[in-house]
Amino acid sequence: AYVRLEKLPLTPNGKVDRKALPSAGGAAYVTRGYEPPLGETETALAGIWAELLAVERVGRHDHFFELGGHSLLAVRLIGRMRQRGLHVDVRTLFTTPTLWEFASAVSHESTEVSVPPNAIPPGCEAITPAMLPLVELSQAEIDGIVAGVEGGAGNVQDIYPLAPLQEGMLFHHLMADGNDPYLLAQMLTFDSRERLDAFVGALQRVVDRHDVLRTAVAWEGLREPVQVVWRRAVLPVDEVALDAAGGDVAAELWARFDPRAGRLDVRQAPMWRLFVAADPARDRWVLLWWFSHLVLDHQTLEDLLSEVGAHLQGRAHELPPPIPYRNYVAQARLGVSRDEHERFFRELLGDVDEPTVPFGVLDARGDGTGITEARLRVDAELSRRVRGRAQALGVSAASVFHLAWAQVLARVSGRDDVVFGTVLFGRMGGGADRTMGMLINTLPVRLRLGAEGAAAGVRGMHALLADLLRHEHAPLALAQRCSAVAAPAPLFTSLLNYRHSGLGGETTRAPSAEAPGPMTGVSALRGQERTNYPLMLSVNDGGEGFGLAAQTVAAIDPRRVCALMHRALERLVDALEAAPATPLRELDVLPEAERRLVVEEWNATDAGYPVGECVHDLFRAQAARTPEAVALSWRGERWTYAELAARANGISNALRRRGVGPETRVGICLPRTPDLLAAMLGVLGAGGAYVPLDPAYPRERLGYMVEDASITLVITDRALADRLPDETPALLLLDVERDVIAAESADAPESGAVPGNLSHVIFTSGSTGR
Repeated sequence: AYVRLEKLPLTPNGKVDRKALPSAGGAAYVTRGYEPPLGETETALAGIWAELLAVERVGRHDHFFELGGHSLLAVRLIGRMRQRGLHVDVRTLFTTPTLWEFASAVSHESTEVSVPPNAIPPGCEAITPAMLPLVELSQAEIDGIVAGVEGGAGNVQDIYPLAPLQEGMLFHHLMADGNDPYLLAQMLTFDSRERLDAFVGALQRVVDRHDVLRTAVAWEGLREPVQVVWRRAVLPVDEVALDAAGGDVAAELWARFDPRAGRLDVRQAPMWRLFVAADPARDRWVLLWWFSHLVLDHQTLEDLLSEVGAHLQGRAHELPPPIPYRNYVAQARLGVSRDEHERFFRELLGDVDEPTVPFGVLDARGDGTGITEARLRVDAELSRRVRGRAQALGVSAASVFHLAWAQVLARVSGRDDVVFGTVLFGRMGGGADRTMGMLINTLPVRLRLGAEGAAAGVRGMHALLADLLRHEHAPLALAQRCSAVAAPAPLFTSLLNYRHSGLGGETTRAPSAEAPGPMTGVSALRGQERTNYPLMLSVNDGGEGFGLAAQTVAAIDPRRVCALMHRALERLVDALEAAPATPLRELDVLPEAERRLVVEEWNATDAGYPVGECVHDLFRAQAARTPEAVALSWRGERWTYAELAARANGISNALRRRGVGPETRVGICLPRTPDLLAAMLGVLGAGGAYVPLDPAYPRERLGYMVEDASITLVITDRALADRLPDETPALLLLDVERDVIAAESADAPESGAVPGNLSHVIFTSGSTGR
């Protein structure tokens, strides 16, 4: 944005008055003139962009993210391009987001992994290693797997490895004692038994369509875990008789089959379980639905409910052909090489040697129990401003949220170099935009909060998230090993899950995982998501507004987490709008109530003290009480109070003999060593006032300070004396005159100073420095 001013508004101190700067109106922003697309590829892309972004026309200089694009729309874009024979690495969209640049990278030849076909024929009664191109198994291992399948080999459709995040989830499932941190649940109500039965029937037909929903996991006796696709897997439905007179049937059903204490046998397909109960008092039926996160993520749940709705509405014939989950697994394992993953994460994380531990909670291997949750709707006006700033910067709103979360973590972990996990879609290639299953992955994000400005920080985060897309299938364990954090300590203990809900616009997509879409007589009561991490923040992007949901262990207040995130967003957007060069480390994240608590209530430390005595007198009294106590330490050297007092008194006596007394200003130009503290106490003990002169300052600056403060003498050493201007009045060289000072009396001189006398003069580092 460009705003013309006659002059910059200034504060009384001569600094720029940021609050007085005018806001940037619409005319202040760069606008792109329309130029029609050129050529077949640009024209085809412009049509797809216009449809996805709901804009009337797209010119060749238009920017995908400035038009409102985001990562989920990028997934859909790549899918529609693929249908027209247009292929590109999705990362290209993030690095060259204008139409003509993006079009120049498009190819008509696919670079996707060639997936070997499933070689197990229907009706096969004996599965051999040659039939399993995606995994290496011995005949004995295969026979052991088949023995655990209901119906034997004839019911085995495929066997292949786990996807990267599935491996981590299985690890936590096996580590958990008695429950499962990745058991999810939904509770729905139906206005009749007929509607309930129709829903369950439609659910079974969706299971029949998609191989991943008929999948079990096997690991016992195997060199690596595998997933086994059953040809036929029947949904287990348990009808439960509850005492309706005893209270709320839904609450009683949830309490009896509480998913927080439940566990599924993931060796059996499907990894689901349904519990139904009549609620005659409310003239309805209640369904509690357990399912394993191993086979469903948030987006798949939305797609699944949408397909159920299509079956109930008689539109099943409109559904696209299902894509086997094996294609995604092959893409994840055979795409980007392990060496390339390792090079990227070593460059990103190689010098990280401490974990980022918000609120001091280190355990990242929880079982999901004891998790509390809080939700907060982002203020509507702030949501609008977030989208506006993201579009103006040509980035996704997700980049703004990731940067705000990094700022929160920096404050609550006491670090300016933070790492956290982010959840990636995993749907960027191989037709995965229409694949059901567990496609998401968790990978680390790193941010150093320093002098970098807010706008540069957002763009940098956008670029990092784009780079992660290339590695979206990398195993988290590999990324963690690329850091210098020593096992078993975790690299990070917090997650950010940015996801899109309620976007609509697709006939095969439900509005959200919390509601079953346009199904008459069906309502959603409650749901549960769980995590083994002690802190997870989910950002739900509803297309216009945003919602925050924090899940935390008992030691962390989830409401406080949401409030911190909301405040961080406010301050970040304020900076992006008014002062985009503001360093990230200067942006506050404390909500007003917490700031008042920290700054005022916790800082209410008023206490009586000896107001009639000077600082150096109080120090001498302390030295008399505890002469042998350690006063300071530096590079292994320790000075007691008696030693520091003797050194300071020697300097005080030397200064008194040179005429220093009350109101006399004495410069101190020394490095940060014990002598610096002795010199400060020595000046005060002589009754004078000290003026710090930074040895790193230019000679001209030091000369100005000596003159402006009317300094009569400077305490320094021989090495630094040459940095001082020639006109410096007098010098006391501590290293040259060390013996002379040591010969001075160790007794404190009479300073003649009283508490009202000048103690020191400080030159600020402000705009003028005067």
